[in-house]
Amino acid sequence: MLKNNMNRFTHWQRPQFDQNGMTKWQWLCQYQENLNLGENTDIGAFTYINAKFGVLIEADVQIGSHCSIYSHNTIDNTRGKVIIKQGAKIGSHTVILPGVTIGKNALIGAHSLVKEDVKDNAVVAGVPVKEINK
Repeated sequence: MLKNNMNRFTHWQRPQFDQNGMTKWQWLCQYQENLNLGENTDIGAFTYINAKFGVLIEADVQIGSHCSIYSHNTIDNTRGKVIIKQGAKIGSHTVILPGVTIGKNALIGAHSLVKEDVKDNAVVAGVPVKEINK
């Protein structure tokens, strides 16, 4: 199964953004000059990334559809670089707030709110997220 999953990245290429920040895969990034994207990342349709203060997505990360990743929150004016480490998987409709680091191979359940760091290999879910595999 993993081998077949990796085959889909045989022709992986970095996204190109139109004048509105949209990719051909239908996900959007504002301030794409501050987005650092590792190889073999998979970002689902209708995901929004605000990279004003930096977003680093390392290699082999999967992000579901309809997610929101914020390096700047205009409601309380928080800001900070978001780091999603290698191999992390983020379920659809998840929101990641500024300054968060998601650890290597971490798994975030769908419809979650991530407002604090997530450890390597952790499985978390909820609003806000809580570890569910201790």
